[in-house]
Amino acid sequence: MTPAQPHDLASLSPLELRRLIRRGDYAGHTSGLGQRHLQANIVILQRSWADEFLRFCVLNPRACPLLDVTEPGSPHFHKLGVDIDVRSDVPLYRVYRRGQPHRETSDIGELWEADFVAFAIGCPFSFEQALQDEGIALRHIEQGRNVAMYRTHLANTPSGRLAGHMVVSMRPLKAADAVRASQITGRFPLTHGAPVHIGDPALIGIADLQAPDYGEPVALAADELPVFWACGVTPQAVLAEAEPELFITHAPGCMLVSDLLYGQL
Repeated sequence: MTPAQPHDLASLSPLELRRLIRRGDYAGHTSGLGQRHLQANIVILQRSWADEFLRFCVLNPRACPLLDVTEPGSPHFHKLGVDIDVRSDVPLYRVYRRGQPHRETSDIGELWEADFVAFAIGCPFSFEQALQDEGIALRHIEQGRNVAMYRTHLANTPSGRLAGHMVVSMRPLKAADAVRASQITGRFPLTHGAPVHIGDPALIGIADLQAPDYGEPVALAADELPVFWACGVTPQAVLAEAEPELFITHAPGCMLVSDLLYGQL
């Protein structure tokens, strides 16, 4: 059977999409999917790290806008929709051991621990529909690619063992569209809000736009500016530096799609 592609799934409801993912029938990125519904980055930690991480999110709301938190040991988010199981409803997970990527998998049921706490963090994929509704084209969606993401030298506010630097996602836009995109996305603080930088990537520590740290590169036309938003991959980078014994995240670009419309929270 040919694996499902993002363009084949664009018409599915969030529940239909999650059930497809839960069956193991799709393990790709979720950019452009979910029919205007809120998407979430996922971080799963042992309880000994959970309070520290919660404070980190509060101190760094641009990079880590918190949508929901599970009770210790529970795999269910109750604010985000019906029948959501964080062990199986993300297309692809990345498992870290002592700060290093250990493996990727489409199901973490066998890894689940009784003291795990899961965090859902807002994702820019949620505001992409708002941009498209206003006639702003997004090249990575048109090309069926994952968005390009980069490490920067923009420092996060520390929380105990957690500090590090912000990760951003980039979308190339014409100058007029960049202004409009800033206005539109500024209305959605729980999906990272307005851009953190527009223009010269070197000013935020990015050396080469064609060599993203995560995701896939997209070309920048001569009449376009790179527009950068805070990205929910930030906690992955921060936790990797802090080196917990074990933590689990979504694989970059592979989000949990909720039942909430992107403007509901």
